[in-house]
Formats: sequence, C-alpha cells, structure tokens
Amino acid sequence: MSAIILFLTVLAVIAGWWLSQQRLTAKPWLEEGSVGDFPGGDSMSWPAAKVGLGVFLAVASALFVLFISAYSMRMSVVDWRPLPVPRLLWVNTGVLVLSSAALQWSYVAAGRHDTENVKIGLLAGGASAVIFLAGQLLAWQRLGAAGYFVASNPANSFFYLLTAVHGLHLTGGLVALGRTSAKVWRGAPDTRLSVELCAIYWHFLLLVWLVLLGLLTGWTDDFVNICRQLLS
Repeated sequence: MSAIILFLTVLAVIAGWWLSQQRLTAKPWLEEGSVGDFPGGDSMSWPAAKVGLGVFLAVASALFVLFISAYSMRMSVVDWRPLPVPRLLWVNTGVLVLSSAALQWSYVAAGRHDTENVKIGLLAGGASAVIFLAGQLLAWQRLGAAGYFVASNPANSFFYLLTAVHGLHLTGGLVALGRTSAKVWRGAPDTRLSVELCAIYWHFLLLVWLVLLGLLTGWTDDFVNICRQLLS
C-alpha cells in the first residue's frame, strides 16, 4: 500500500507540473483584447497526439497501480517467499536513466532546431533502451539458472509479471521511437512534437520502473516510513 501511495503522489506531482507547462491555469476571460492577443493564447489547444498520449499514460498508470496493489496484498500471505533481486537490475536502472536523459537531450535539441544532436539523442536513447531490455532478459536467465522459476512461488510470478509488463511497454515505445527517428532522418519538418512525446513516455517508464524496483527490493516501504517519522 505504501508503494501505491508513493506512486500516485509522484504521478500527481508530475501531472501538475506538466499541466502547468500547458498554461491550463491561464485565465483568458480576464485578458483584454482579441483571443490571439494575450500571451500564450495560441497554446490553449493541445495537439491530438499529446492528448492521446496523456490518455494512454493514465490507462497504463491504472494498470500498474492494480498490479502493485495485487503485489502488496499477496505478499502478506504465508506462502510468500521473496526471491533475491539480481544486482544486474541496478545496472539496468542506470542504463534506463541514461536512455531517458538522452531523449530529454534530443527534445531540447529539437527546440533549438539542432538536428544533429536530435539524432544523437534518439540513437543513444534507443540503444540504451535495447541494452536495458537485454539486461532484463539476462536477469531472468540468471534467476532461472538459480532455480527461481515463474511457477515456483507467488513472489517469483509477480517478479516476472511486473518486469515483463514494463518491458512490453518499453518495446512498444521503441516502435514509436523508430518511427520518430525515421522522420528525423528523412528531414521531415516539425518533428519536435514527436520527439517530445517520446521523451515524455520514456520519463514515465523510468518513473514506473523506479517504483517497481523499490517495491521488489523493499526500499519503498523504508522510504515511506522515514517520511512518516520526519512528519510526525
């Protein structure tokens, strides 16, 4: 339950920041002059692609919250035997952080119309994501070699399930990233939105993975307990 609260809190903070960047808090009825005269008046309508991504992220968030809730409830049963988390997951986490940072770099470069750095960021982000997925598969292989199979214990099943669902979302993101990269390499005009959407999705997947990693390693509950002690 603590992991769910932490996950929802972080999502709410990020959503609030993102909405503030879209000028949803602007009050055009208090401005004088025509609609297009006040600052930011031309940015009140969202691109359909950004709205679609927002809806998808909301659905994906609900899915992960359900999985986290089921994990939290199931781990209290007596037959729950936690499996040792491979150290490789920490290396994979660092790779995913680099992937997210590379796409942010690409988005910033797109704002400056710096096509060369956009390409570099997209390549680095995509390559890092592929390395992350390969690392996850290697972690599965090592767990299987150590005798921690999917059906051996509920904890094992949840570990494979959570990492698999996250990996599938990242694989789908790689498809979108590939299409965006193809547009950039063709020299298509106005690719900044596509790069921005990829960066937002990568940041979301990084956040989800950090929460899942905290849940699997147990430090999420420790973090929440520390916050409670500081607030009490």
